[in-house]
Amino acid sequence: MKGLLWSNIFSRGFGKFAAYRFPGPIQRFINRSYVRLLGLDMGEFEPAESYESLNALFTRPLSIQRPLLADDRYYISPCDGLVTEVGEVKAGKALQIKGMAYRIDDLLQGGCFLDKLRSFLNLYLSPRDYHRYHMPYSLQILRLVHIPGRLLPVNLPFLRKRANLFVENERVFLECRTRDGAIVYIVLVGALNVGQIHIVFEPRLQTNRANTRPVIFQYQELWLKKGELLGYFQMGSTILLFFQEPLEFLVEAGDRVIFTQNIAKRLTL
Repeated sequence: MKGLLWSNIFSRGFGKFAAYRFPGPIQRFINRSYVRLLGLDMGEFEPAESYESLNALFTRPLSIQRPLLADDRYYISPCDGLVTEVGEVKAGKALQIKGMAYRIDDLLQGGCFLDKLRSFLNLYLSPRDYHRYHMPYSLQILRLVHIPGRLLPVNLPFLRKRANLFVENERVFLECRTRDGAIVYIVLVGALNVGQIHIVFEPRLQTNRANTRPVIFQYQELWLKKGELLGYFQMGSTILLFFQEPLEFLVEAGDRVIFTQNIAKRLTL
């Protein structure tokens, strides 16, 4: 895995710094500086000074609950972020960015339902975004697969100049199913400075480690509801969604979205 070392080691080092709890005055200064540097909007969160580490600030929960419409016709955005691409799967390929496609079977190694996928949506979480991610729909979790890889940046300039970036980077994907049998994949892509990809129901998952082989966890009757917390990134990264069923997308590339916003309408209900 040539090129793995520098980005992963750098990300581990930054992760240790971000997890360290400095004495109160120093930590408050670090937190306030980060908020000012990136221009974070803290209106839905506790004050920056209240977080015990930079990681705690990165992964901060919402302090104000957002309204969530209980309507089974719609998928919601699992996060706050930027829609970088959305469209149809063609000949087993999806777009990384306009004009640059990759093979889905290279991304989802070991996926069981790849030939059934019809569409995709890519969401980029910048370092200034809310870093927690939630369920886009009420789904049964069939499997979780961790595929080790590099931790290269996934911002727009890097997406445009490096082909197969999602395939190169470390990632965790969830193979899911709706109550009426439609397959959904949720793919969490690692990136530079993403020291860990956390999943709330799987404490055995350890990302950004020295292992080089995929790790698979299987589940029986594990269901999570739409809007339920799924996990969080440390720093920004990318979430890819893949769908089997026909959908009417309500967003397009270049749109900013927030968690709980309707992004796609089911056409089979």
